[in-house]
Amino acid sequence: MGLEIRDATLGDLAAIVEIEKLAFTTPWSLRSFERELSLPFSRLTVAVASGNSAEPAIAGFLCRWLIADECHVLNVAVHPSFRRKGVGEMLMNSAISEARAKHAAFVTLEVRRSNLAARQLYRKLNFEERRLRRHYYGPGEDAIVMELRLDGDARQRQL
Repeated sequence: MGLEIRDATLGDLAAIVEIEKLAFTTPWSLRSFERELSLPFSRLTVAVASGNSAEPAIAGFLCRWLIADECHVLNVAVHPSFRRKGVGEMLMNSAISEARAKHAAFVTLEVRRSNLAARQLYRKLNFEERRLRRHYYGPGEDAIVMELRLDGDARQRQL
């Protein structure tokens, strides 16, 4: 299976919304994704898998904002049939690379406290758990704010 990361288009939104509904109990709406495509500081990317079928499939997506010196990951999800195959890691690495190229100092995100697989992936990518946001996802659903510092990388490059 080959994977390519590219910018999402309006034509990708049906597949993105389908993945969103499969991944989350309170999914974003089609309108939310349309809005993200229109914002100048927002970027929505998709991982496109080419394989045995004639038409490539959208395996996952990632939405992020790049404002000032921060890249904030708003939403990332992988279709269930593509999970545990490196799709999420590839999407995250693409976002981190872009943040570095645009001289961001850090990448942040919120993750459900109960989402152990995602937290493990983010720790593998050197994110650190910074603080807890109680009931962020609703009663009993806390979020952990995670952060990856990039400014140390920039200092290293400048030396």
